[in-house]
Amino acid sequence: MSAVSTVVVVTWRGRDHITACLDALAAQKSPHRTIIVDNASDDGTAELISGHEVVRLPRNRGYAGGLAAVLDMVDTQFVAWLNDDAAPEPSWLAELESALNGEPGAAAATSSILLTDGSTQSVGVALTADGHGRDVVLAGREVFGFCGGAALIRTDELRAVGGVPASFFCYYEDTDTAWRLRLAGHRVISVGPARVRHRHGASTRPGSTLFHRWNERNRLLMLLRCAPASVALTQLARFLAITAMLPFRKNVPDAANFRLGLRAQVLTEVLLRLPATLVQRLRVRTKISRRSVWQDWAGR
Repeated sequence: MSAVSTVVVVTWRGRDHITACLDALAAQKSPHRTIIVDNASDDGTAELISGHEVVRLPRNRGYAGGLAAVLDMVDTQFVAWLNDDAAPEPSWLAELESALNGEPGAAAATSSILLTDGSTQSVGVALTADGHGRDVVLAGREVFGFCGGAALIRTDELRAVGGVPASFFCYYEDTDTAWRLRLAGHRVISVGPARVRHRHGASTRPGSTLFHRWNERNRLLMLLRCAPASVALTQLARFLAITAMLPFRKNVPDAANFRLGLRAQVLTEVLLRLPATLVQRLRVRTKISRRSVWQDWAGR
């Protein structure tokens, strides 16, 4: 039986957890191809994965950059994104494939991602009223977006909407991609039986300065690419106003994303990328209007 899916695992210094991920992939009921993208690991990861199909990048291009680097190599109907600190159950891939095959209007399927204690991390991504992507732990069949830590996407549709936003480096590449799929007229579904155990934070440090920098920057870039213009400009102006008022506020939250230096860096990066981002916005396929997608999903 030939493979209909290629699983892409992006790793960086994944020595302590990638073996569990690859062992779980080897136990999958559905035949598949696996491509490991090594973001120039220097901790011995390269030796652990040497027996697999590996694309080793000369520098760390992040999760988004790693996914984008090998998209042209994928020759199967579906492409799966899987974190290197995630271990899928044996039926994971088969459940996702069956779901997408059964619903032709759906271009992506998201998994039930469980933490190591058995609690649910995500069964999909919701779009908040201020344009954040938020993991949800309870959902129906259809969700706004997928969690990129464990998802399956139709390869041709992913390419048709512009692929993976490699410049995001890390975070929001999944919500941005799901948004573009929806603008192109596709659906995203949640597949409860497709379960994955995730060592959340093993690859990155949630709450760190870099985490907040990537999240804040990429959310704004995503809005500029995908949201109605009024929404994107309002959220950019709101971010700027909050930043400008920080020196005059009392009781500022003790979190990295409320530090003046980080927010100034985010604004600088967004403004430097603005010309290219506006060009990308013009290239987004909009079979469904931006306003319709926003009205249907924001704040749900």
